[in-house]
Amino acid sequence: MIRAVVLDFDGLIIDTERPVYEGYRWLFEQHGQDLPLATWATTIGSRDAWEPLGALAEAVEVDQSLVDAVPDRIRSLVETESVLPGVVELLEEAKELGLPVGVASSSSTTWVVSNLDRLGLADRFQCVHCFREGEVQAKPAPDLYLEAVASLGVEPHEAVAFEDSQNGVTAAKAAGLWCVAVPHDLTRALDFSAADLVVDSLADVSLRVLVDQWGRPTRPTRPTRPTRSDGA
Repeated sequence: MIRAVVLDFDGLIIDTERPVYEGYRWLFEQHGQDLPLATWATTIGSRDAWEPLGALAEAVEVDQSLVDAVPDRIRSLVETESVLPGVVELLEEAKELGLPVGVASSSSTTWVVSNLDRLGLADRFQCVHCFREGEVQAKPAPDLYLEAVASLGVEPHEAVAFEDSQNGVTAAKAAGLWCVAVPHDLTRALDFSAADLVVDSLADVSLRVLVDQWGRPTRPTRPTRPTRSDGA
């Protein structure tokens, strides 16, 4: 039985992934270096997969003034982004079904909460769990999902996670949640075979269908692709 929903934040609720990549790609270009998307994509959803500043420092002498300029460049790009398709509809459907919703993110609490406030979505979530240095590991470790389901008062197998990254899917499945992968342009080439379902957009998902399919006593080997019940 599905009794709760847990969403990733970056790249799932709002497209922060492209602005962050563009910010660091600009930094690399200013130092005459390339930042391949294929390399960057493996870091999405985590904090430990690859450290861009360390990699840049190994190649060239880093100009700290340029490094200091990156956060503002990223912030200005992110502030032009709006909620991704299907997010509001999913949250509305969860409310109609009486399913509490949480966030599990490898980003900082300040980053996630400030953006949720800006988007007018903060009150839609019953809990927000983010990476905390020395306290909880980032994805692909399961810690954030285990914290989220505990806060929501459900067992892991009673919750469904929505993720845009391979690291996020690994974390959700390691924690024992159902998982729907929603890859985007930066992560589409990664392996999402561990997810229970892969869709192109949250607008393609119906929680009612998932609850019906995954509320059965035994887990289906491969669920059919659900669509919104309103036909959207």
